[in-house]
Amino acid sequence: MEIKSITRTHTGEPVTEPVPVVLAGARGHGRWHLDNLRGLAAAGRVRLVGVCELRPLEAAELDGFDAAGIAQSADFGELLDRTGARVAIICTPIPTHTDLALVAASRGVHLLLEKPPAPSYTEYERMAAGVAEAGIACQIGFQSLGSHAVSHVRDLVRDGFIGEPLGIGAAGAWARDEAYYRRAPWAGRRRLPGDGGRTVDVVDGVLTNPLAHAVATSLALDGATGGDDLTSVHTELYRANAIEADDTSYVELTTRTGSRVTVAATLCAERPDEPYVVVHGSRGRITFWYKQDRVLVQRAGRGPEETVHGRTDLLANLIDHLATDGATPLLVPPAATGAFMRVVEAIRRAPDPVALPREAWTEVRADGPGTVRRVVPGADGLVAASAERLTGFAGLGAPWADPAAEATS
Repeated sequence: MEIKSITRTHTGEPVTEPVPVVLAGARGHGRWHLDNLRGLAAAGRVRLVGVCELRPLEAAELDGFDAAGIAQSADFGELLDRTGARVAIICTPIPTHTDLALVAASRGVHLLLEKPPAPSYTEYERMAAGVAEAGIACQIGFQSLGSHAVSHVRDLVRDGFIGEPLGIGAAGAWARDEAYYRRAPWAGRRRLPGDGGRTVDVVDGVLTNPLAHAVATSLALDGATGGDDLTSVHTELYRANAIEADDTSYVELTTRTGSRVTVAATLCAERPDEPYVVVHGSRGRITFWYKQDRVLVQRAGRGPEETVHGRTDLLANLIDHLATDGATPLLVPPAATGAFMRVVEAIRRAPDPVALPREAWTEVRADGPGTVRRVVPGADGLVAASAERLTGFAGLGAPWADPAAEATS
């Protein structure tokens, strides 16, 4: 049965209709949202009424939609006014998230806001306050938190399946070529010059953007998601690429309940693989490959048990939330990303990433034509060992580990 948004005519009679949606940022990762919108539109859940891009989309990019019925403009506010959109998806450069979210909020337009929700904790608070004051619904785009495996793993831990919890470690070994850092002026940057000589935060590092899900998912499994749930954040930030931000990093978190959560990640892997989170216990462990919704339980005295779980799409969840007048709770409201934003803030305030010495990395041909990528030999094993031992690169004896890379807040 199709579930559509419910509105009322001037007579008070309920009517069902697809939710009108505007997408801001339809290229790059925005293409994923376009594909998702195609599926939801085919199911009668949404209607794409506008696209906000500096360069209008071509007909081929809007395949599957009624292109004639889609307004296009580089002016987000004007587009919301013209289309009467009820929901907006914001998938634009990180420094624009807060301002665009407040543009939508001022018009009563509900939001799916891509991660990271903001480049600093101050901007996050400004966004969250504006959204709350406007009374709109706002979902933050951590798609992994829509996985039904998250609650399954938490239930297993709560019920003592792996004994006493000993800590959570995440590992991400991905690869990004040099073209990835040339795709936009903000890519791989920590900050940019803004208007009037001010500096604008970006914080486009491995833990805050491409592998941000590893951080957010680890925190969700621990139940430490609020802005006051962390007591310390320890970082080790490195870069092999000729960028400003970090591409090979480690973060160690202590929660107010005493839990230890670590995440090690690199974009310079020798053999890129699926990222995962390990929950360690006194009598076993649980491994969660969060992009695959796959869970492996290993317990003393028992054979391994593997399960694959469903996932609730975050835009569909937002639509259900609106259709039920809030009875269906949002899966990832701004308040559920407060701890993640504390990590972003710690990385923002940490010393600039330490450049790895030339002997620590090599260049290999990337898949794309005429481009290369930098590889840190041994990085794959280091991030895996970090998740296993809940220890950073320095503690693992990485030959390029530098005390100057460590910072605690």
